[in-house]
Amino acid sequence: MSLIDRIKEKAKRSVKTIVLPEGDEPRTIRAAAIVSREGIARPILLGDPEMILRTAEELGEDLSRIEIIDPANSPEHGRYTEALYELRKAKGLSYEQADMLAKDVMYYGILMVKLGEADGLVSGAVHTTGDMLRPALQIIRTKPGMKVVSSSFLMECPNKALGEDGLLVYADCVVMPSPSAEELAHIAVSAAETARVLCDIEEPRVAMLSFSTKGSAEHEMVNKVREATRIAHELAPELLLDGEMQFDAAIVPKVGSSKAPGSPVAGRANVLIFPDLNAGNIGYKITQRIGGAECFAVLQGLAKPCNDLSRGCSVDDIVSTIAMTAVQASVV
Repeated sequence: MSLIDRIKEKAKRSVKTIVLPEGDEPRTIRAAAIVSREGIARPILLGDPEMILRTAEELGEDLSRIEIIDPANSPEHGRYTEALYELRKAKGLSYEQADMLAKDVMYYGILMVKLGEADGLVSGAVHTTGDMLRPALQIIRTKPGMKVVSSSFLMECPNKALGEDGLLVYADCVVMPSPSAEELAHIAVSAAETARVLCDIEEPRVAMLSFSTKGSAEHEMVNKVREATRIAHELAPELLLDGEMQFDAAIVPKVGSSKAPGSPVAGRANVLIFPDLNAGNIGYKITQRIGGAECFAVLQGLAKPCNDLSRGCSVDDIVSTIAMTAVQASVV
């Protein structure tokens, strides 16, 4: 069974409510119908009900079992306005501004998650990452003790000798362009948790990647990774984590034993932390396009799960992301 099929089966064991702010978008409607029909999640579509139902009819999809909410005309609008105002008034948000924002599908969806009326949110077929992350950071905020929101890519590789039976977790490949040493340490801890929750990796082995392995080179960029390694050990002393380490030293046993003898991670890493977004984004695309890996992206670090899609996403991508969000929600 593939990774994503295992995630879907796990989601079915504890069905969560996932709100979809882009409720009138055709791919989102199809995905909502699928996850409802297959018991993966309870989707809620946000938007104009007439438009949503008309589009669903054109697509041949039955939404009779799916809740549809129009934020602009919701009976909960006043309560959501009050909640948003209380959360943001210290930052200068007026009641009038809160009233206007609470009619927006993205803010309404984020508020649903904050107030416990949905377990998670998925968007991105139409909206940008920033459109979702800004209200998520303002309203849901980060997990206690976690300073950054970042991303992990779940890489399912054809070569089963890699990582954990072919599974590798890459971070960060989407969000943080140039993380500081402290931010990099938080990304590492989040990625290890993602590996446990979504990939069922009982023992995450985290490699802090660099162009140097254990002092083979000296540079300020190497120093940042060394400092990140030190901070990560303080944040999660029980975690198997080592660095700085080159990519081959992290995943190839012979190279790892040669370049980093005695390391608990070298040659057997299953979680790989890239030093910046250049390296992470390039690395996951090389693994996908040349290595033939299937890849699935999730955000991590928020107090409650919200996930972002590519605007070129397929219906299957949306279904997979809803399933991953539901599983993340099961451990919040």
